[in-house]
Amino acid sequence: MTRAALHPDWITPDWKVSTRVRAFVTTRSGGVSAGPFGGPDGGGGMNLGLSTGDDRERVRTNRGLLRSALPAEPCWLRQAHGAAVVDASKPDDLVEADAAFTSEPNVVCVVSIADCMPVFLAERQGRCVAVAHAGWRGLAAGVIQNSVTAMRQQLGEREAHIVAWLGPSIGPARFEVGTDVLEAMRATLPRAAEGFIPIAGRKFLASLPALTRQALAQVGVEDSGGGGLCTFSDASRFYSFRRDRVTGRHAAVIWLER
Repeated sequence: MTRAALHPDWITPDWKVSTRVRAFVTTRSGGVSAGPFGGPDGGGGMNLGLSTGDDRERVRTNRGLLRSALPAEPCWLRQAHGAAVVDASKPDDLVEADAAFTSEPNVVCVVSIADCMPVFLAERQGRCVAVAHAGWRGLAAGVIQNSVTAMRQQLGEREAHIVAWLGPSIGPARFEVGTDVLEAMRATLPRAAEGFIPIAGRKFLASLPALTRQALAQVGVEDSGGGGLCTFSDASRFYSFRRDRVTGRHAAVIWLER
């Protein structure tokens, strides 16, 4: 089967890893959804979430369009804002997890997002890849650390060089949280307070990119990029649950070419 070209508005990581590693994040563009799930300028939206209230046939069409750009059907997860990581080459129906990894070619790992951060991970030589769904609950639970650990265990190398790329998420200027989020983060990240800016009313602005990099550093991953795209601030390009409540979902996918 000839693979379809990626939509020009979809986002590919800018990172120094093997050319075997393929990854991208979809945006609102390139699909058939309408209304609050639509694309920019009234065009069809690429909503990939079946539980968003969108017409399910349109979502299935969008998933078919996504599949046409991939070497295989992605391993869709039942995300729970937790820290479970699964091997995408050994899928079960509706696996409950928030990250997936693989060392097998043409096995597609995927997470869906609408403000939470997708974190792409790749062993530099292209022997193993992963993607994690990292909202604040997942970060506090250790989803990043678990993902890196799973990759290194798969490779049998405790010091395997992992590279990370942080995809679009709600940005530090928009992510208003309470003290509960700060305290949850402190339990896992001793320097978590550095990722929070106090504002009025015992509230804070939290930086998912900064907190993600702290989590990566805990497992020795210092080589990271991305983290500069805000889903909340760019309504023409991104769905955002915090901004709109009724909204779609993007997909962050990664795999290894054969």
